[in-house]
Amino acid sequence: MAADWLGSLVSINCGPTLGMYQGEVSSVDQTSQTISLRQPFHNGIRCSVPEVTFSATDIKELKFLDIQSQSGGSRKCTQEQVLSDPGIMSSGQSRLNGRAGCPANSLRSNNAAITVQNKASPASASDPGLKQPIPKKNGGGGPGKPRDEECFGADTDDGLDTDFDFEGNLALFDKAAVFSQIGGTDRNGARSSGTPGGERSTPTRYRHDENILDAKPVVYRQITVSQHGGKEYCTDSGLVVPSVPFELHKRLLAVAEQHGLSLERRLEMTGVCASQMALTLLGGPNRLTPQNNHQRPTVALLCGPHVQGAQGISCGRHLANHDVDVILFIPNVVKMQESINNELNLYSKTSSKQVASIKDLPIGPVDLVINCLDCHENSLLRDQTWYQAAADWANQNRAPVLTIDPPVSGQKQVVEAKWTLSLGLPLPLDNGEARVYLCDIGVPKQVFQEVGINYHSPFGCKFVIPLHSA
Repeated sequence: MAADWLGSLVSINCGPTLGMYQGEVSSVDQTSQTISLRQPFHNGIRCSVPEVTFSATDIKELKFLDIQSQSGGSRKCTQEQVLSDPGIMSSGQSRLNGRAGCPANSLRSNNAAITVQNKASPASASDPGLKQPIPKKNGGGGPGKPRDEECFGADTDDGLDTDFDFEGNLALFDKAAVFSQIGGTDRNGARSSGTPGGERSTPTRYRHDENILDAKPVVYRQITVSQHGGKEYCTDSGLVVPSVPFELHKRLLAVAEQHGLSLERRLEMTGVCASQMALTLLGGPNRLTPQNNHQRPTVALLCGPHVQGAQGISCGRHLANHDVDVILFIPNVVKMQESINNELNLYSKTSSKQVASIKDLPIGPVDLVINCLDCHENSLLRDQTWYQAAADWANQNRAPVLTIDPPVSGQKQVVEAKWTLSLGLPLPLDNGEARVYLCDIGVPKQVFQEVGINYHSPFGCKFVIPLHSA
């Protein structure tokens, strides 16, 4: 049985220590579990000894490269044949036979690939079923460039005499059916539901900004009031925001104050929202950066001695805390309201400038003017000298004007504003060309319901939103 493998070419893997060996089987001893190779190669280098003997404990893997038949012929292995004898597959320290071995320096040689020539067989040469390599027409490939007859030996000119029928093959391709299958629609434009029964859904083709999930219809009128102010606005998302008369707005703030939304809280909330809007108008992150400390924006704040003026002072304090140069104008009066005194006390801690005369305001244009001169309940302030002087200065200055909480009056606004900021719900104002903004001052939903307003917040993720005339 062991004599059947004599003369076969094998490859023996002895692990990372001893490496790979290739050679011709010269003897197999089943008693001592050894195998000998003649003319061996070690890691691609021919060994200096004619024969090497291996023990089964040293062999990790054994592959047959060419099996020698009993008739003297050879046959090439169609797939790797690995000896699965447990004795040969066992691991161990290498022990080469004493009568033949490789020198130590050959174990450190590079792992170059070797080519083992198959033995020629008389039977294979006379086999008519095997193709004979075709000689090269224009001479050899030159030294160092052996010809691969299996790849380039066959004649490929046969069958190229007839031209390919492009039109006939293109007629077999139904492009409309293929593209409709890729797009998920049929020939009529109906979208396929993907069911085996071939059911079709609606013929709608969805765009990239459309939702394929069924959603409830959007209700754009989510705020209804018992007393309408006569004007309606809409947000960027299309929600309708009605205006309310001043009496209803005043009653809303009074009920909110009864529930804990005090005047101080409202002043602080209004100041924060107004300062956020002012910072955005001044340039936001593009202007207020550490690299622009030499170009700090300047804001002129015109306030009257009333609650609207206190809202402006609160806004100026927050702007000063954000490295904005604020100049506050407020006239000297005999008796100030307590809310104004408190805001002025906090404003004085910002080291910002406060003036009581128009002469002390900047002569040149500033970056922004914030107008808080008007009062909802006292329209006679417009006849005061300080009011007229401040309004004239604001109109003559070329800076844009932001008016906070403008009052409702039949007369035209004295200071021409570019933006107006309303609180909670807008009032029916004659804004002219001014853009209307609305800020959230924190009035709860049930407080709106107590005054007859069915309210749903239109602010979304913001505290200040723009309003457009409906």
